[in-house]
Amino acid sequence: MSKPIELTEIKIIQKDTANKIREAYIGDFEEPVMYGVHGGVKEFYGTEPETEYPSTLDHIVAAAGG
Repeated sequence: MSKPIELTEIKIIQKDTANKIREAYIGDFEEPVMYGVHGGVKEFYGTEPETEYPSTLDHIVAAAGG
């Protein structure tokens, strides 16, 4: 079995649990990636955040499509 080529440390901070806002610190990148809800996802969770952010599902779809 081959060795992994990359192991990334990720730290997630819940900024606002009611509105599903999270900061993800990924590897050596200084700036966090912001996650939250928008559109149908915010309707599903029944929340109305002040600022809408992409959901983790958006991130996965973008990674698969890119």
